Amino acid sequence: MAKIITITNQKGGVGKTTTCVNLAASLAATHKRVLMIDLDPQGNATMGSGIDKHALEHSVYELLTGQADVRACILTDTECGYHVAGANGDLTAAEVELLQLPRREFRLKMALTDVMDDYDYILIDNPPSLSLLTVNALAASSGVIIPMQCEYYALEGISALVGTINKINQRLNPSLRIEGILRTMFDPRMSLTKDVSSHLVEYFGDKVYRTVIPRNVRLAEAPSHGLPALQYDKHSRGALAYLALAGELIRRTEQEAGDSAAEAATAEEVTEATTEQETD
Repeated sequence: MAKIITITNQKGGVGKTTTCVNLAASLAATHKRVLMIDLDPQGNATMGSGIDKHALEHSVYELLTGQADVRACILTDTECGYHVAGANGDLTAAEVELLQLPRREFRLKMALTDVMDDYDYILIDNPPSLSLLTVNALAASSGVIIPMQCEYYALEGISALVGTINKINQRLNPSLRIEGILRTMFDPRMSLTKDVSSHLVEYFGDKVYRTVIPRNVRLAEAPSHGLPALQYDKHSRGALAYLALAGELIRRTEQEAGDSAAEAATAEEVTEATTEQETD
């Protein structure tokens, strides 16, 4: 069963798409089955995965509006190492059309049902706004990764985003939670970076990933070549950082699975014990 993770921040320029593309590539490099879904009409994650967004036969637009089956929208023959459901400017029209459709907040969740067993991870890139597209992503996901720069304006933005996530959790998706806070464009030489970073750890605790993504020229160059950094320059600091993030995410997922299994076993033991007492 796939773990669905939305990568979002209502503030632009914080590394959402960079994180989605490079985390997908890094997870795939560890032999995980990965699907990346581009929910941004700009289609940057699609282009950054080496796919011409203008040449898509079926895009996420057709997926959300029910004009195409989910498997028809997924590109499996890619050079990036993971599968892609791409997007382009057509997705802008989906915002209006979704308003007229039943269960408009759950269109993505319903569409992904048929491929949940095909992947280990499904990563969703989002536009830098709280739109109906983002709501669809949050309603379909179990976790949210929030990339953010260590600056004070970012702290204000993350407070609003946490409020949004809590509302979605209460009204649409009870299983939604913050998967982790990712510090991007990290420069440890700046006192402001250290100050904001310490505030994040103080407030969010172990939700803050130990891995930080440094400012890195190779990360910035890779999209223009239609490649994740891992394929553009696998020895770059940016590529290595995202590999480390993938490892941290996998460890957390495995730990959660172990904890859930232990809880289920305990619940079963309690049930059996209760049944035996009632029988006696």
